[in-house]
Amino acid sequence: MEIRDIVFSIVMVVSSFVLTYEWLGRFSYDPANSLIILAAIVMVGALAAMILSVDIRLRKLETTIDIKERSLKTNVQSIESNMDRKMNEVISRVNETLEALDSKRYR
Repeated sequence: MEIRDIVFSIVMVVSSFVLTYEWLGRFSYDPANSLIILAAIVMVGALAAMILSVDIRLRKLETTIDIKERSLKTNVQSIESNMDRKMNEVISRVNETLEALDSKRYR
């Protein structure tokens, strides 16, 4: 979690406080009713925490995918080199066999 994310969360909570306080004052509602203001702050704080939680989960998932991708790439390269080696062996055996057959056929 970056400091930028924390700052944005704090800005969200503070702006919800100011918005709710000013909005209630504009409609001649008793601005001292702190329960409404507190509920707005808690709601926005929970929203910020949820967004940060999703961000953390996505970063963990991305890290896990990167690790598995590297592992898979290594395995594929290993299989590719093994297959190349085996194919070269088979090709050399086939070539030797063909040469032996050609030499027997022309005798």
